[in-house]
Amino acid sequence: MKRAIIILTTVLQAITIYGQDIKNLSPSTINLLDFSDKRQQEFKQYKVLLEQISLGKKDMISLTVLENKLLEKYDTKEDIWEAIGGGCSWYCGGGPQKVTASSHLKSQNTNSYIADNTHDFNYKTAWVEGVAGYGVGEYLTYYFSENSPRITTVIVANGYIKSPTAYKNNSRVKTLNMYINDKLYSVLNLKDEISEQIFDVDTIGEKNEWQLKFEIAEVYKGDKYDDTVITEIYFDGIDVHCLAKGTKVLMADNSKKSIEELKTGDKVMSIDVKTKEVKTTKVESINKAIHYQLVKYKFKSGLEITSTHDHPFLTDKGWASLAPNKSRQYKGFDNIDKIEKGDQFVSLNTVEELVSIELIKSKEETYTISKLSNGNNFIANGLVVGVEETDY
Repeated sequence: MKRAIIILTTVLQAITIYGQDIKNLSPSTINLLDFSDKRQQEFKQYKVLLEQISLGKKDMISLTVLENKLLEKYDTKEDIWEAIGGGCSWYCGGGPQKVTASSHLKSQNTNSYIADNTHDFNYKTAWVEGVAGYGVGEYLTYYFSENSPRITTVIVANGYIKSPTAYKNNSRVKTLNMYINDKLYSVLNLKDEISEQIFDVDTIGEKNEWQLKFEIAEVYKGDKYDDTVITEIYFDGIDVHCLAKGTKVLMADNSKKSIEELKTGDKVMSIDVKTKEVKTTKVESINKAIHYQLVKYKFKSGLEITSTHDHPFLTDKGWASLAPNKSRQYKGFDNIDKIEKGDQFVSLNTVEELVSIELIKSKEETYTISKLSNGNNFIANGLVVGVEETDY
């Protein structure tokens, strides 16, 4: 009887869903996952390349097309089973405080199936719902603090993907209801394949604490078990680009202050990109984060600056960053270009020619001005750098 009630509830809910302005989303991108011996050998090649870059034996500017593709594919991962690498990501600015589930399957031998497994960035572990039947109506809840950066992307690794056999034997999610603070936001339509399925969503975030809930609505039945499995649900978004501690910011009185010493209310210098007029503006918001991989730009004059890969700089070809795909999510930087060796970075009185790019693997404190009273840039180490507003 309980099972019949759950099914009836889901049907009635589906009728309600499609009678409202609820988003019916399919993946914008699907990244197939492959843990075969061939891929593990490729990953070893990536690790060798990363070590050569770290030791200065290879320069990022002179990498071959194949080497660049290898770096982009594995993105600072330490292990092939990692969902995201240890470099700069949305999680540098925060992330969920905790994850809970309506139920989970009891542990078996050394295997656990708890909610936290869906957010440990490990493709070998997974959440398995713990009720009789296929788990329709069971759910995961992600809790966010008021300081968490905003979400623009939800990534789902569906099913038990640690092996093709485990994937087929267990049930997978077909449709997943997504709620924001218990209000239905969208239906995620998942493909039945071993992959990362990327869903683009409206910018999600709250000034106060907030929650995301993911509820099983339909399933692909397993060959052997009715238990429904999700390996990972994690996120990407905005509000995380930063500059390294010690970066000098030009103040309104022409003095310079380390970025970590800035306070709201401080007055700094900015420029009008069109007229090149220098003006004064007030700091309204500052962000701090810990980043695990930064990039150091070195210029012909000897000038240096260290930032996250997606931090925008004003150049002779307009706004540019080393990771323009991420930077385009920021307000005012939708036409941003990619930084390349030889680019001329704009400073107050001249331009600075970029001669090298170095990856920094160590953990660093980083800071940024996230809102000004007027304008979208300030002067850091003499260069014009972008601001990302977080007034939501």
